[in-house]
Amino acid sequence: MKHILHLKSSLQGAASYSIKLGNTIVEKIREKYPDSTLEELNLVDTGIPHLSPAVLRAFFIPKDQLTAADKESVRLSDELVKQLFAADIVVIGAPLINFTIHSALKAWIDHITRAGITFGYGANGPIGMVTGKKVYVAMSSGGVFSEGPGEANDFVAPYLKAFLGFLGMTDLTVFRAEGLKVPGVKENAMKKAVDSIIID
Repeated sequence: MKHILHLKSSLQGAASYSIKLGNTIVEKIREKYPDSTLEELNLVDTGIPHLSPAVLRAFFIPKDQLTAADKESVRLSDELVKQLFAADIVVIGAPLINFTIHSALKAWIDHITRAGITFGYGANGPIGMVTGKKVYVAMSSGGVFSEGPGEANDFVAPYLKAFLGFLGMTDLTVFRAEGLKVPGVKENAMKKAVDSIIID
Protein backbone atom coordinates (compact mmCIF):
# COMPACT_ATOMS: atom_id res chain seq x y z
CA MET A 1 0.00 0.00 0.00
CA LYS A 2 1.30 3.43 -0.97
CA HIS A 3 0.60 6.75 0.73
CA ILE A 4 0.37 9.63 -1.76
CA LEU A 5 0.93 13.28 -0.85
CA HIS A 6 -0.45 15.67 -3.47
CA LEU A 7 0.78 19.26 -3.14
CA LYS A 8 -1.01 22.00 -5.10
CA SER A 9 0.42 25.47 -5.67
CA SER A 10 -1.82 27.06 -8.28
CA LEU A 11 -3.78 30.29 -8.01
CA GLN A 12 -6.33 29.09 -10.57
CA GLY A 13 -8.38 26.69 -8.46
CA ALA A 14 -10.55 24.27 -10.43
CA ALA A 15 -9.40 25.87 -13.70
CA SER A 16 -5.75 25.09 -12.96
CA TYR A 17 -3.92 22.96 -15.49
CA SER A 18 -1.29 21.87 -12.97
CA ILE A 19 -4.03 20.70 -10.59
CA LYS A 20 -5.82 18.84 -13.40
CA LEU A 21 -2.55 17.23 -14.46
CA GLY A 22 -1.67 16.41 -10.85
CA ASN A 23 -5.10 14.85 -10.31
CA THR A 24 -4.58 12.69 -13.40
CA ILE A 25 -1.19 11.57 -12.12
CA VAL A 26 -2.80 10.63 -8.81
CA GLU A 27 -5.53 8.69 -10.64
CA LYS A 28 -2.94 6.71 -12.57
CA ILE A 29 -0.97 6.00 -9.39
CA ARG A 30 -4.13 4.70 -7.75
CA GLU A 31 -4.83 2.52 -10.76
CA LYS A 32 -1.43 0.93 -10.25
CA TYR A 33 -1.76 0.83 -6.46
CA PRO A 34 -5.49 0.38 -5.75
CA ASP A 35 -5.00 0.22 -1.98
CA SER A 36 -3.10 3.51 -1.84
CA THR A 37 -4.17 6.37 0.41
CA LEU A 38 -4.21 10.03 -0.57
CA GLU A 39 -3.49 13.21 1.35
CA GLU A 40 -3.91 16.57 -0.38
CA LEU A 41 -2.44 19.90 0.65
CA ASN A 42 -3.32 23.10 -1.16
CA LEU A 43 -0.37 25.32 -0.34
CA VAL A 44 -2.08 28.48 -1.57
CA ASP A 45 -5.26 27.96 0.46
CA THR A 46 -3.29 26.86 3.52
CA GLY A 47 -1.27 30.07 3.46
CA ILE A 48 2.03 28.66 4.66
CA PRO A 49 3.96 31.71 5.86
CA HIS A 50 7.38 32.67 4.67
CA LEU A 51 10.14 31.93 7.15
CA SER A 52 10.46 34.47 9.94
CA PRO A 53 13.60 35.26 11.97
CA ALA A 54 12.06 33.47 14.98
CA VAL A 55 11.36 30.28 13.03
CA LEU A 56 14.78 30.24 11.42
CA ARG A 57 16.47 30.74 14.80
CA ALA A 58 14.44 27.92 16.36
CA PHE A 59 15.51 25.55 13.57
CA PHE A 60 19.04 25.59 14.99
CA ILE A 61 18.23 25.24 18.69
CA PRO A 62 18.72 21.72 20.12
CA LYS A 63 15.35 20.08 20.69
CA ASP A 64 15.83 19.77 24.44
CA GLN A 65 16.52 23.50 24.70
CA LEU A 66 13.44 24.76 22.88
CA THR A 67 11.17 27.04 24.87
CA ALA A 68 7.40 26.82 24.59
CA ALA A 69 7.50 29.79 22.19
CA ASP A 70 10.21 28.12 20.11
CA LYS A 71 8.21 24.90 19.88
CA GLU A 72 5.16 26.83 18.72
CA SER A 73 7.19 28.68 16.09
CA VAL A 74 8.35 25.40 14.49
CA ARG A 75 5.10 23.50 14.98
CA LEU A 76 3.97 23.98 11.36
CA SER A 77 7.39 23.02 10.01
CA ASP A 78 7.41 19.90 12.17
CA GLU A 79 3.96 18.92 10.88
CA LEU A 80 4.99 19.44 7.23
CA VAL A 81 8.16 17.41 7.72
CA LYS A 82 6.20 14.59 9.38
CA GLN A 83 3.68 14.65 6.52
CA LEU A 84 6.47 14.43 3.96
CA PHE A 85 8.23 11.53 5.67
CA ALA A 86 4.92 9.64 5.85
CA ALA A 87 4.47 9.76 2.07
CA ASP A 88 5.72 7.07 -0.30
CA ILE A 89 4.83 9.06 -3.42
CA VAL A 90 4.78 12.85 -3.70
CA VAL A 91 2.92 14.64 -6.49
CA ILE A 92 3.80 18.33 -6.75
CA GLY A 93 1.70 20.71 -8.80
CA ALA A 94 4.07 23.39 -10.05
CA PRO A 95 2.77 25.98 -12.50
CA LEU A 96 5.50 28.15 -13.99
CA ILE A 97 4.89 31.71 -12.81
CA ASN A 98 7.28 34.41 -14.00
CA PHE A 99 9.77 31.69 -14.94
CA THR A 100 9.75 30.00 -11.51
CA ILE A 101 7.60 28.35 -8.84
CA HIS A 102 4.85 30.07 -6.87
CA SER A 103 5.97 31.52 -3.54
CA ALA A 104 3.60 29.17 -1.69
CA LEU A 105 5.60 26.18 -2.94
CA LYS A 106 8.84 27.94 -2.04
CA ALA A 107 7.49 28.56 1.47
CA TRP A 108 6.74 24.82 1.81
CA ILE A 109 10.27 24.02 0.65
CA ASP A 110 11.75 26.40 3.21
CA HIS A 111 9.74 24.82 6.02
CA ILE A 112 10.73 21.23 5.15
CA THR A 113 14.42 22.07 4.77
CA ARG A 114 15.74 21.21 8.23
CA ALA A 115 19.40 20.60 9.01
CA GLY A 116 19.81 17.31 10.86
CA ILE A 117 16.28 16.24 9.95
CA THR A 118 15.80 16.36 6.19
CA PHE A 119 19.44 16.88 5.25
CA GLY A 120 22.87 16.76 6.82
CA TYR A 121 26.54 16.98 6.00
CA GLY A 122 29.04 14.15 5.97
CA ALA A 123 32.71 13.85 5.21
CA ASN A 124 31.94 13.86 1.49
CA GLY A 125 29.43 16.69 1.50
CA PRO A 126 25.62 17.02 1.79
CA ILE A 127 23.49 14.00 2.66
CA GLY A 128 19.79 13.97 1.78
CA MET A 129 17.72 12.30 4.48
CA VAL A 130 14.32 12.18 2.72
CA THR A 131 14.91 8.97 0.81
CA GLY A 132 12.92 6.10 -0.69
CA LYS A 133 10.27 8.32 -2.27
CA LYS A 134 9.02 8.73 -5.80
CA VAL A 135 8.26 12.30 -6.84
CA TYR A 136 6.11 13.36 -9.79
CA VAL A 137 5.93 17.02 -10.79
CA ALA A 138 2.83 18.27 -12.60
CA MET A 139 4.18 21.36 -14.34
CA SER A 140 2.14 23.76 -16.43
CA SER A 141 3.18 26.79 -18.47
CA GLY A 142 1.72 29.18 -20.99
CA GLY A 143 4.80 28.91 -23.18
CA VAL A 144 7.04 26.03 -24.19
CA PHE A 145 9.97 25.66 -21.79
CA SER A 146 11.12 22.07 -22.30
CA GLU A 147 13.04 22.98 -25.45
CA GLY A 148 13.84 25.87 -27.74
CA PRO A 149 14.47 29.46 -26.64
CA GLY A 150 12.24 29.13 -23.58
CA GLU A 151 14.34 26.34 -22.06
CA ALA A 152 16.87 28.80 -20.61
CA ASN A 153 14.09 30.47 -18.64
CA ASP A 154 12.70 27.34 -17.00
CA PHE A 155 13.53 27.73 -13.32
CA VAL A 156 10.88 25.24 -12.21
CA ALA A 157 11.94 21.74 -13.29
CA PRO A 158 15.72 22.25 -12.89
CA TYR A 159 15.25 23.87 -9.48
CA LEU A 160 12.93 21.17 -8.14
CA LYS A 161 15.20 18.40 -9.44
CA ALA A 162 18.28 20.00 -7.88
CA PHE A 163 16.80 20.96 -4.54
CA LEU A 164 14.59 17.96 -3.86
CA GLY A 165 17.56 15.83 -4.91
CA PHE A 166 19.61 17.66 -2.28
CA LEU A 167 17.08 16.46 0.30
CA GLY A 168 17.36 12.88 -0.98
CA MET A 169 14.39 12.80 -3.37
CA THR A 170 16.37 11.87 -6.46
CA ASP A 171 13.73 9.69 -8.14
CA LEU A 172 11.81 12.55 -9.76
CA THR A 173 9.82 12.72 -12.99
CA VAL A 174 8.38 15.88 -14.55
CA PHE A 175 5.23 15.81 -16.67
CA ARG A 176 4.52 19.04 -18.56
CA ALA A 177 1.37 20.69 -19.82
CA GLU A 178 3.08 23.42 -21.82
CA GLY A 179 2.29 25.86 -24.57
CA LEU A 180 -1.11 26.44 -23.01
CA LYS A 181 -1.24 29.98 -24.42
CA VAL A 182 0.45 29.24 -27.74
CA PRO A 183 -1.84 29.07 -30.80
CA GLY A 184 -1.46 25.77 -32.60
CA VAL A 185 -0.01 24.15 -29.48
CA LYS A 186 -2.56 24.88 -26.75
CA GLU A 187 -5.31 22.91 -28.47
CA ASN A 188 -3.53 19.62 -27.81
CA ALA A 189 -1.37 20.57 -24.82
CA MET A 190 -3.33 18.82 -22.07
CA LYS A 191 -3.91 15.66 -24.08
CA LYS A 192 -0.19 15.48 -24.85
CA ALA A 193 0.61 15.96 -21.16
CA VAL A 194 -1.85 13.29 -20.02
CA ASP A 195 -0.66 10.85 -22.69
CA SER A 196 2.92 11.29 -21.47
CA ILE A 197 2.12 10.03 -17.96
CA ILE A 198 3.78 6.75 -17.14
CA ILE A 199 3.81 5.57 -13.54
CA ASP A 200 6.92 3.51 -12.79
